Amino acid sequence: MTEESPRGPRVGIKGPLTFSAFFGVVAFFGVLIFASGGTGHGLRFDLAFTAGGIAFIVCLVVAAMLSMTYKENAEHLGKGSGVNLRSADRKGHGAGHEGARADGGAGAAPGDAGGEETDDGESRA
Repeated sequence: MTEESPRGPRVGIKGPLTFSAFFGVVAFFGVLIFASGGTGHGLRFDLAFTAGGIAFIVCLVVAAMLSMTYKENAEHLGKGSGVNLRSADRKGHGAGHEGARADGGAGAAPGDAGGEETDDGESRA
């Protein structure tokens, strides 16, 4: 069972730290190798430490922001009340309900004079 804090479930720190450290080390070695400019030059540890630190911090901030936005789904969302309903289960929609007209919905509604209204408010037949 997880401990609950006042703001929600506790999220472990080991995962984001490992993730960030991995990308920091990858950036460190990548810059260390490729920033030297060939075998005739020395290794650039200054650039490698800078790139590794930046990669570590950026990955850690992104992981922290993603963990802060985590929220459980509401309980009613798992009950099949979403968009994947069958049309036969919905009442009052589509051609399968009592109020549907036999002509498929074309023509005037009951109580309508049968004409359409123009832009100036007059009725045409």
